Amino acid sequence: MRFEELTVGQSAEFTKTVTETDVVLYAGITGDLNPAHIDAVSAEAGRFGGRIAHGMLSAGLISAVLGTRLPGPGTVYLSQSLRFLRPVRIGDTVTARVEIAELLTAKRRVRLATRCVNQEGKAVLDGEALVWVPDVGE
Repeated sequence: MRFEELTVGQSAEFTKTVTETDVVLYAGITGDLNPAHIDAVSAEAGRFGGRIAHGMLSAGLISAVLGTRLPGPGTVYLSQSLRFLRPVRIGDTVTARVEIAELLTAKRRVRLATRCVNQEGKAVLDGEALVWVPDVGE
């Protein structure tokens, strides 16, 4: 989407059900082998009473929205703040949502509110992103 077409309040979403494969692949790609994510016996005795998905896996869904939907292809992440509010478990369906909060026209930047909710509509994370939107053809 062209920067000139963006407006405060515009929003977009992406929804994904988190699978065993997602968690195992994320652990392998990142090297984050925390037992809370990959060891069922250890995780059962832990704070959450079972395995949970990596928090950054949910945060990655925000990146999917930014790069494919709003603002869309070519968008460059500049920063992201995150607050992890509750765990995501294998089998949960997570919806990542972004909403334009501010347009910084001089530098072609966009500040967006970011949030992920589970299938019950409960927030699992929230934060704020700052992105740069290229001119068409950049």
